[in-house]
Amino acid sequence: MAEVLSARGNANGVATSQGLPNIPWQDRPAGSKAVVWRHRENPVIPRAPQPGVQGVYNSAVTPFGDGFAGVFRLEKTDRFPRLHVGWSEDGLDWQLEPEPVVFSNWKDDPSHYAYDPRVTAIDGEYIVQWCGGHNGPTISLARTKDFRTFERLENAFLPFNRNGVLFPRKINGAYYMFSRPSDNGHTPFGDIYLSESPNLIHWGRHRLVMRKGGDHVGQWWQRTKIGAGPVPIETPEGWLMIYHGVIDTCNGFVYSMGAALLDLDEPWRVLYRTNQHVLTPEADYEVSGHVPNVVFPVTALCDQPTGRLAIYYGAADTCTALAYANLSELVEFTKANSAVF
Repeated sequence: MAEVLSARGNANGVATSQGLPNIPWQDRPAGSKAVVWRHRENPVIPRAPQPGVQGVYNSAVTPFGDGFAGVFRLEKTDRFPRLHVGWSEDGLDWQLEPEPVVFSNWKDDPSHYAYDPRVTAIDGEYIVQWCGGHNGPTISLARTKDFRTFERLENAFLPFNRNGVLFPRKINGAYYMFSRPSDNGHTPFGDIYLSESPNLIHWGRHRLVMRKGGDHVGQWWQRTKIGAGPVPIETPEGWLMIYHGVIDTCNGFVYSMGAALLDLDEPWRVLYRTNQHVLTPEADYEVSGHVPNVVFPVTALCDQPTGRLAIYYGAADTCTALAYANLSELVEFTKANSAVF
């Protein structure tokens, strides 16, 4: 299935249209007023989809050819995080490559872990971003056109950093990428920054975008840290950034989903930001797992003509789940329930 192309892709399978009519979709449950609702058959990738695999989660999905490709955080029984490619015709039934991604130009160090990837289609290719181990966690990058051969780029930042998310187009001639400067653990920092690059190699002009919440703003659901999630979606109202917010409770961290709208030309400028989560751990597969109480959004596929959003998220650091929203409804909810700080 990975070799098949369609009118949505160019000769390399890179998406060239805003229409994605074949993304997964289920209507909002009858009687529900939720702005984001769960796929009824969650999780779409279960706890152990293959022998010897203990978890597939916090993983990136993108349209490719007639179907979808993805780069997945996969952990076997050694629990060491590695990147694996996956293929799907419908975005629901996934075939995962048994061997991890290999970089054609990079002598791999088996001690260098890789987790929480994102994939951005830009400039006729796919750029993979992930948290890589290089004297501590930092933002690693690679490029591919076919999800078979990957060329490693230089790491974007010094340690310690997480949640690198690249915008889907240049803005005023420059690439932009979110990150969250951090430490080697979980974490005295917790704010989202934006960095600029002319070439995906040299990064600078680091700007603060959003701070974590707390008592001073009455935002406990995101009081410990926040981090960018899926690739931002361009709308007439601004860049829609779906993100995670974390609270530290007496029983550990709780990761929830929120949303923000950023200025189209100055994406470090926040226009609106949800003052409440739009999805929080409640389902069994979100509450119970290797790391309980985690909803970690990573991919948002949008069919622009219908406004349908399919949001992939990691659940309890164990499995991959799916939720849905309507783009215009989520934008309006963010504007109507906003606290910018």
